[in-house]
Amino acid sequence: MSNNDKRAEIYTYAAQDPVYAMNWSVRRDRRFRLAVGSFREDVTNYVEIISLDDDAGELRSDPSLRFPHDYPATKLMWLPDREGCRPDLLATTGEALRIWRVIDTDSAGGEPPEEGGAAGGGGGGGGGRGVQLRALLNNNKQSEFSAPLTSFDWNEADPKRLGTSSIDTTCTIWDIERGEVDTQLIAHDREVYDIAWGGLGVFATVSADGSVRVFDLRDKEHSTIIYESPQPDTPLLRLGWNRQDPRYMATILLDSPKVVILDIRYPTLPVAELHRHQAPVNALAWAPHSAQHICTAGDDSQALIWDVSAVGSGSGGGGGLGGQQPPQQQGAAGGGVAGDVSLDPILAYGAQSEVNQLQWSSAQPDWVAICFANKTQILRV
Repeated sequence: MSNNDKRAEIYTYAAQDPVYAMNWSVRRDRRFRLAVGSFREDVTNYVEIISLDDDAGELRSDPSLRFPHDYPATKLMWLPDREGCRPDLLATTGEALRIWRVIDTDSAGGEPPEEGGAAGGGGGGGGGRGVQLRALLNNNKQSEFSAPLTSFDWNEADPKRLGTSSIDTTCTIWDIERGEVDTQLIAHDREVYDIAWGGLGVFATVSADGSVRVFDLRDKEHSTIIYESPQPDTPLLRLGWNRQDPRYMATILLDSPKVVILDIRYPTLPVAELHRHQAPVNALAWAPHSAQHICTAGDDSQALIWDVSAVGSGSGGGGGLGGQQPPQQQGAAGGGVAGDVSLDPILAYGAQSEVNQLQWSSAQPDWVAICFANKTQILRV
């Protein structure tokens, strides 16, 4: 019997503190590895690396890969390197952007520690295992203080490129290899809460000003407003760009139970709204292997998976998501009005408390991870 056959449907890891930031490793040799960040209301927080121990049948933290982090991490993300050809890097944001190098001699492609690398934490007795702070990146050279970073996204098409969003209304595109700013621009009128790449030089952002904007690095002076919140000044908190069909993205509003699905070809008008959450939605993730599925989670303690293949399809059959009709012309499936698609989730999971974080594994697309209270759970879907 293979490990995959005998695995359980749910694994739970309980940390010492409440947790918020979390991300799956994308490496093929580390499919069941996640980074998880604590959420403590003081300066000293922690990031730990957990992985599935198949023999023990549980998620375990490696003490040698647990390290301190100033303030809670707003996001964690592993370098998008599936084959493990590059150093094993983990990025975090808080009051600054940090790039960490995970030294794991058990993993394929593992490298010896760099000379003079700054210790980011982690125990010492792990047989060469540990975490080093490789870079601390702050775009405010005039002051030791910088505006907190709300989120970031690593460019899969060009992994040396990473974009951050900040409460100071700006987005910064970093060249990670050089440790220098490539581009900084004022993205919105108010705080920028999330950023997502849609291709090599195209990214989108959401903001407290209630808009979704798309930027092209070939024309930095202009942006396209894809959507504006129907309620004035209602912040948009999170943004997910469909990697399998980049014509589509999704966003969530502050204190709102709905999820808005957008088609960038038809700005301002949603192609669908998902309405089955009973409390504010906190997180969303498109399936990494399917253009038609999205997972959402929120304060109703639910994680829901939706099949949105009817979105953009005039008859509900055939074309599915990515249909060529503009939303104004949708037929039966859309009820004739854009954003009026009535959908129910195809899967629902009830957690023990409000779900704060959600990530869908690209290395293991039949697994989703959620965070609530002090727990991280991985769920087979």
